[in-house]
Amino acid sequence: MSLPPAPYPLSRPRRLRRDAFSRNLVREHHLTAHDLIYPVFLLDGANRCEPVASMPGVERLSLDRLLPVAEECVALGIPALALFPVIEPALKTPDGREALNPDGLVPRAVAALKGRFPALGLLTDVALDPYTSHGQDGLLDDSGYIVNDATVQVLVQQALCQAAAGVDIVAPSDMMDGRIGAIRQALEAQGHVHTRIMAYSAKYASAFYGPFRDAVGSAANLGRADKKVYQMDPGNSDESLREVALDLAEGADMVMVKPGMPYLDIVRRVKDEFRVPTFAYQVSGEYAMLKAAAQNGWLAHDAVMLESLLAFKRAGADGVLSYFAREAARLLQRQ
Repeated sequence: MSLPPAPYPLSRPRRLRRDAFSRNLVREHHLTAHDLIYPVFLLDGANRCEPVASMPGVERLSLDRLLPVAEECVALGIPALALFPVIEPALKTPDGREALNPDGLVPRAVAALKGRFPALGLLTDVALDPYTSHGQDGLLDDSGYIVNDATVQVLVQQALCQAAAGVDIVAPSDMMDGRIGAIRQALEAQGHVHTRIMAYSAKYASAFYGPFRDAVGSAANLGRADKKVYQMDPGNSDESLREVALDLAEGADMVMVKPGMPYLDIVRRVKDEFRVPTFAYQVSGEYAMLKAAAQNGWLAHDAVMLESLLAFKRAGADGVLSYFAREAARLLQRQ
């Protein structure tokens, strides 16, 4: 049972804020490079580098241009990369079959990166939207509705393809019902017992994803359609706990909340309820807003970047996927 603080002037909270040393001693939460996962956009081909206009400082990179980035992440202490493919339009189909190609962009990149940097963790997205001609995360029926069980069957094969290439963590972001259990059972059956699953358990149908869809090239395919029939309603909080509970029961090793800062209340609820490894994604729209404000001189870039990342830790996140990861790690290394 906690005791109430002594009344003023016996209790003066500002005493512990007087000096840097005492503030450091009593700081409740800390941010380090080990808390960060760096998302990257991967192109096919060689010597390719394409800036993402809506995400200043972020580029789509071919594998040869990604290797130096991976090397820097290792040097900075960033523990993992999250790979997101930019698929050529000619390879996109209604069923997203390119996602199952063992010689496709992601499996080749995983094999090359693990061969060069075996200690660097790699996380791959399990979802069909980069591969479908319609930009949805699943298969469509004749009415245009995203069907669940048939999609799960394809996602299982996609996860197995990535695991066979040597990825450390598969991260289903599709929000289909039952996909975690199906993927876990398939991984076990194929002997991929060490492949971890980071489930996008509480992924909301958010308006903050726009720049990401530009980056992977799915925005044009999606058009005016949305993903509200499978991603969560932003007005719901209790539902996130049900989604997390289901994914944990089906074999998820880690869970994620997405987006990040607008949903820190969800991060806190998930961490308090389940006490499992909990991650958050500081999504493209969050990154773009802070970058734009800083470029206009309205915010101090480095200060708001680090403060925003620390907020995730304070809310209960064990780690954060953030496009700021390299910039933040460089600053933290100098502190």
